Amino acid sequence: MKNILQICQDVAAAVCLQEPSTLFNNPSQNEKIFLSVANDALNGLLRYGDWQELTKDGILYTVEGKKDYPIASFCPDFFQLLNNTVYIRDSAEKVIGSITPEQWQKDKYFQNNDCEVKFKIQNSMFRFLTPPPGNIKIVFQYRSSVIAYDSKVFSEKTELSSDTDIPIFDEYLVKLAIRWRLQARNGQNYEEEYAEYESECRKRLGASLAVKDICLANDLYFDKCATGVIIHGKTDN
Repeated sequence: MKNILQICQDVAAAVCLQEPSTLFNNPSQNEKIFLSVANDALNGLLRYGDWQELTKDGILYTVEGKKDYPIASFCPDFFQLLNNTVYIRDSAEKVIGSITPEQWQKDKYFQNNDCEVKFKIQNSMFRFLTPPPGNIKIVFQYRSSVIAYDSKVFSEKTELSSDTDIPIFDEYLVKLAIRWRLQARNGQNYEEEYAEYESECRKRLGASLAVKDICLANDLYFDKCATGVIIHGKTDN
């Protein structure tokens, strides 16, 4: 996999622009443009969909009497929760998605005996409607904000900081993402390149989502508690 500087140099050759010698610590306008476009390209891919490359497992340990949990304290690269992926580990219960603001108000001010514990994500925090029991291990899947990794120590990065950073995404996709943006910025025709980029994104994202998640809960469970985060009592299973 090529690093971000090498990718930008390949794109520069393809669109007949001056190749950047570096993307950092250089006052040249050309290098600044390439760095800006590279950042836009990677952040655009980050927001495009739930890529397998970005899907991670997160863990939250609850504390007795505590309702609010800053996400950065237990999941620093959190970007977006993948709904219907929240579980209590090592038990038969399932915790389902975050509730809507309307449902939050309804359950806050009107007693609801169907579902015991719910949460919403607000102000970069997991906020439970009522304090959950302490020392519960809640696991979930989320979309990471990582866009690259260090080529030497392979540490993950949420922003570019070196010429040798390697994008987390497929090299060809990154080239397409940078190329159409450069052409658009320079007033060149970019419709064909943009169409190829969109087609490739859909194809690759579709392939990664081809296997649908298997729900282990029965239909009656979902009919009873279709929204919100629910923690039921333990079963004998």
